[in-house]
Amino acid sequence: MKKVITAQNAPAAVGPYCHAQLCDNTLYVSGQLGLDPVTGELPEGVEAQAKQSLANMAAILAEAGMTMQDVVKTTVLLADMKDFGAVNSIYAEAFGDHRPARSCFQVAALPKAGLVEIECIAVK
Repeated sequence: MKKVITAQNAPAAVGPYCHAQLCDNTLYVSGQLGLDPVTGELPEGVEAQAKQSLANMAAILAEAGMTMQDVVKTTVLLADMKDFGAVNSIYAEAFGDHRPARSCFQVAALPKAGLVEIECIAVK
């Protein structure tokens, strides 16, 4: 079974892709910038963008009947690796005691001049 997931409480995709694809019991969530789902704008600062990115991811997970506790792998993309500590703190808050596998990379640039983008894979 394959199903496209579109969450009402997450910002629209900024390109030709969907929020997520549910394949059997595995959810593949597209990278989420810290875009405000109402305004479509990025908040000021990496901390605010990281919080919003994770909130957007949580909204997509919820649409698929999942939570952050179902996440098994994340990929974090940073515009500047100097922001690792700040983003790591917010990430730890969002996941609590749950510790999914993770990769983190600095990239040359992110869409809309974002400072952070996070994607995940979740299994129910």
